[in-house]
Amino acid sequence: MATRSDGEWQARIDLAALYRLVDLYGWSDLLGTHISHRVPNEPDHFLLNPYGFLWEEITASILLKVDYDGNVLTESNHKVNPAGVTIHSAILRARPDVTCAIHTHTQAGVGVATQKDGLLPITQHALHVIAHTGYYDYAGIETDPRERDRIAAAVGDHNVLFLRNHGMIAMGRTPGEAFMWCYRAERACRAQLAIQQAHADTVALPNELVEETVERNRFLNSPEGYRAIGVNEWPALLRKLDRIDPSYKT
Repeated sequence: MATRSDGEWQARIDLAALYRLVDLYGWSDLLGTHISHRVPNEPDHFLLNPYGFLWEEITASILLKVDYDGNVLTESNHKVNPAGVTIHSAILRARPDVTCAIHTHTQAGVGVATQKDGLLPITQHALHVIAHTGYYDYAGIETDPRERDRIAAAVGDHNVLFLRNHGMIAMGRTPGEAFMWCYRAERACRAQLAIQQAHADTVALPNELVEETVERNRFLNSPEGYRAIGVNEWPALLRKLDRIDPSYKT
């Protein structure tokens, strides 16, 4: 069994925080989804939740270290969700720049993922996300490792991936970045569904303005832009979590 480095322990704390925060914001699905964190200095290993625990129960010590084939490297009586291994191994192997990936089945995310045209350029929230969004066609439950190549191809260089008829994945170079892409995409999806349910005429944005705003967001959301995703939000989110329940660190 692998030993824990200081870097791995910090990764465990950050990942446990992500699980608690995603649950706090109402994006968990009992046992049905998963979040990963690459193990520092161990390129072929990542952390994943043990199957059978609610996300409000996740702590740093309970997380499992696995390899890309799903072998559990942590001493534990628990197992991982095989679909989680397929999805996260595909992303982390294809994207060395990605540290964390969040997979959700939210009502809003599934609602948009099931629409033919996906996320529509009808709100500023959507234009933030569309610049970094891709789509993956549904092929059943992702327990077949052969799906990894298709997932990797769909991810490309996107930070948000809609799994058609299924849900959504948000990813980032840091836990804060992954969380904020999830937050922004979820907000955009909720706004779209609210607008559609109102059955009111919408204000159409000119194509030129949409394209200009999408391209501008590519820069503004990058490390060179003024609002690099997650940099300022993550410490504030951890302070919020510590006020509510700091047991995720154990």
